[in-house]
Amino acid sequence: MLLGRIIKTANTRISITTTPLYIGWNPTTLSHPNHSHLSLNSHHTLFHSLSLMGLIFGKITVETPKYEVIKSTSDYEIRKYGPSVVAEVTYDPSDFKGNKDGGFTLLANYIGALGNPQNTKPEKIAMTAPVITKDSGEKIAMTAPVVTKDDEGENKMVTMQFILPAKYEKAVEAPKPIDERVVIREEGEKKYGVVKFGGVATEKVVKEKVEKLKLNLEKDGFKVLGDFLLARYNPPWTLPMYRTNEVMIPVE
Repeated sequence: MLLGRIIKTANTRISITTTPLYIGWNPTTLSHPNHSHLSLNSHHTLFHSLSLMGLIFGKITVETPKYEVIKSTSDYEIRKYGPSVVAEVTYDPSDFKGNKDGGFTLLANYIGALGNPQNTKPEKIAMTAPVITKDSGEKIAMTAPVVTKDDEGENKMVTMQFILPAKYEKAVEAPKPIDERVVIREEGEKKYGVVKFGGVATEKVVKEKVEKLKLNLEKDGFKVLGDFLLARYNPPWTLPMYRTNEVMIPVE
């Protein structure tokens, strides 16, 4: 429902500005040969529209984590990521009407993406990409959370992470969440086998990518150290053909 409202807003903004407005636009002088009468509000509308159009066509404009490519093949990359600070929430999708991405709202509220930031400073925190999700294990009644299951249907818990901007080098430097379900923690240096793909990251597609990546890694002598992560770089209104997704498997 929340994403539906965001999409509706995006569509409304786009409809304000028509295609001819972009032709001949000079971003340096804020002028257009055929539309010199544009007001400041029109300029702002144009920039919003251009930005949203970029998102629709898969342009990634936010900060992304830096990494070193150790090995590159036609099937995958081996990447080394430096330390980072993440905000994460672990939850039962049934608490969000079965939505496995239900934790997004909690994290977005923490950084202030949906309004006033829900942290103790309060401080707006820039959105980054990708959004990470992972299945952590089966849910056990009356115990602390773990993580979600595949297609077999049993309940599992899901962990979703936002990687915080690089300016936060330690967990204590990040604003403290108001919602206790949101946890701030440090991730150490890690190495991953990674495969990139477009389209919609359905469970079936992700499962196929994970299985193939595992086979290729093991065939090439890499030791798999844990479960996969799903990294998604785009908002839901990006056209599927322009989306960037990655499956990441930790390796030794």
